[in-house]
Amino acid sequence: MSASTHDVVNQPPPLVGHDIAADAALLDAVAREGAGWASDDLHRLGKLGGQPEPQRWADEANRHEPRLLTHDRYGHRTDEVEFHPSWHRLMDVAVSEGLAGAAWADPRPGAHVARAAALYTWSQVEAGHICPVSMTYAVVPALRHDGGLAAAYEPLLTSRVYDPGLRTPQAKRGLLAGMGMTEKQGGSDVRANSTTATPDPDGTYRLRGHKWFTSAPMCDLFLVLAQAPGGLTCFLVPRVLPDGTRNTFRIQRLKDKLGNRSNASSEPEFDGTVAWRIGDEGHGVRTIIDMVAMTRLDCVTGSASGMRAALVQAVHHARHRSAFGGPLIAKPLMRNVLADLAVETEAATALALRLAGAVDRGVRGDAAERAFGRLAIAVGKFWVCKRQPAVVGEALECLGGNGYVEDSGLPRLYRDAPLNSIWEGSGNVQALDVLRALRREPAALAAFRAEVATAAGADRRLDTAAAELVALLSGDDLEAQARRVVERMAVVLQGALLVRHAPAAVADAFCATRLGGDWGHTFGTLPPAADTTALVERALPA
Repeated sequence: MSASTHDVVNQPPPLVGHDIAADAALLDAVAREGAGWASDDLHRLGKLGGQPEPQRWADEANRHEPRLLTHDRYGHRTDEVEFHPSWHRLMDVAVSEGLAGAAWADPRPGAHVARAAALYTWSQVEAGHICPVSMTYAVVPALRHDGGLAAAYEPLLTSRVYDPGLRTPQAKRGLLAGMGMTEKQGGSDVRANSTTATPDPDGTYRLRGHKWFTSAPMCDLFLVLAQAPGGLTCFLVPRVLPDGTRNTFRIQRLKDKLGNRSNASSEPEFDGTVAWRIGDEGHGVRTIIDMVAMTRLDCVTGSASGMRAALVQAVHHARHRSAFGGPLIAKPLMRNVLADLAVETEAATALALRLAGAVDRGVRGDAAERAFGRLAIAVGKFWVCKRQPAVVGEALECLGGNGYVEDSGLPRLYRDAPLNSIWEGSGNVQALDVLRALRREPAALAAFRAEVATAAGADRRLDTAAAELVALLSGDDLEAQARRVVERMAVVLQGALLVRHAPAAVADAFCATRLGGDWGHTFGTLPPAADTTALVERALPA
């Protein structure tokens, strides 16, 4: 009897039952950056993320998008956002595992590294819900500009309890925070903001205006920029006031976005909205930049995570799919592609965790690490976030037509891939921020150079690239060449990290291609000397 036409052969099994945290590059970096103590928790979270149920949550949260409910049946404004239950399950895990503000209340050295590693791991399940988690983490250092507000809200922002719903903040067991910076007439040019802040006799302010892109409007608190009498100023805006009444926070619409579909992004309107000032009038950017720096760190980490998720999908497919007489993973050309993707992903992971280490040591008083992070986070945000779409696109192609079908999960990764390059300042904004730091903060450049110098003499190609970077930085008019400058800074920094810490096969392949120039215009063009078998084997989840 002939086989049924519906027998399924030569298809990979579902990618479930694995440990997302079983990632050699991640685990090496976590130990190196001082958070080896978090290994057991990281593996527990990784094993949870590899189970079918969280993967189903991710799919449902994106297929059933948030819904805006502006009014109740009687005509009263409610301005609520309704989420699928699977969104709440993802959020509950993220908050309870300390991915939100908990690291700020953890006295252990390496707490911020452990948190970044957990975010890297859990983001591979679903990236959209990480937005409010990231903003909650990032709001704490900015809020500390006002000791009274920090004392009132920080214990709830650092809580590990997910407590959704709009209620009086002090009546909740945990809070989420967001930010409202951009307006339609200015975008990244926040000094062009027109939202006004009028002081009241009791020390509060009343805001009037409209924000253009405020994500996660269901959060409890927001940091908002508005024009006070003394200039652009940072304010704290709660959705619910201390007396239990709703603050005016009219959600005009939710954005219809390319990706990040599970997360609501909105346009809120303020009209007599009560706000508390954080920092001095006219110092709004200086105040909120502490929050922006932390969300930019999460953009780097999230992009490295998205690259890793796509790579694992591609490797899994190639291990279990046969073509032209043998397994795909054994074909030299496919193995070259996977190895090249693995090199790029490991470089991104090493940089993301190095930045988390700088933040961790910086908040504990290390001035050199704080200076390094000031420059290197912007460099990493520019480069790693730009590499994510290319990596995810190539990984999707490894699956062929199967990767173009929603059930594979790759289309969601692909739609989400460009986002981190846009959020918290696009590529040009990051490049200009790097130039600003180079001009105004010599300690930041000195710290960056010191980091690269730790690998001096270990690889000729790295030494040459570092010398060329010094010459490039000495140019007179850098603005037109800013992207070139920042790209070279990023790959030199990644090269220094890999030469010092990665296996020889990884470091050699990176230096030969990204620094030595022996690289084509697509992935899969590693030189013949590259040990592609070792590179792919290192990328395999254990």
